[in-house]
Amino acid sequence: MKSVLICSAGLVLAAPALASSPQAGLDPALAARALAVVACAQRAGHGTGARTVTIIDYGRASLVPRLWVVDIATGAVRMEEHVAHGRGSGDNRPSRFSNREGSHQTSLGLFVTAETYVGQNGYSLRLDGLVPGVNDAARARAIVMHGASYVNPVAGKVQGRLGRSWGCPAVREAVARGLIDTIKGGNFVFAHHPDQDWVEDSAFGRCPAVAAREAVGRATASR
Repeated sequence: MKSVLICSAGLVLAAPALASSPQAGLDPALAARALAVVACAQRAGHGTGARTVTIIDYGRASLVPRLWVVDIATGAVRMEEHVAHGRGSGDNRPSRFSNREGSHQTSLGLFVTAETYVGQNGYSLRLDGLVPGVNDAARARAIVMHGASYVNPVAGKVQGRLGRSWGCPAVREAVARGLIDTIKGGNFVFAHHPDQDWVEDSAFGRCPAVAAREAVGRATASR
């Protein structure tokens, strides 16, 4: 598989190209940006042993798959799934995001997966937010990944949206354990919305890897 070379001011970064697949609805530009942010985080000492980044595109409606588990080394999409958002974030398509306790809103940002536990929602995965003011209250808010019966695409078509969480990225019960076991223990989660660019305002936006990727994107768009 070919890699994309990103160059800026003498810096050359080998970013794995997104594996092409007709089933993978992940935007290659979003995948490239997530991988660049992951590279920055690892250079800063976060998730140095990470194998995957789970990319969630909250710009998409809840009734379409919008979560992808991506292999960091190869760019291959390993899983594609539906995922719920918080009831305070909106109906079928979320538009409001928060780091505040009691908001029942989803948080954007970059997370590192932590330990698993069994709680009121069954087998669950704790998440630690890495972006101050954006998602660093995730653990205190109990924003975790878990399975939920309301993440049901068939029932969702009838009501016009998936069921919603209290802010957690809940997934289908049938896939929850396998997904959690794939990404637990120091891997990344990158939560995105196109209208709320947390990367630009974070330390990651000043990282050479992200700056280089953005420069390549601008040059491509201007052609």
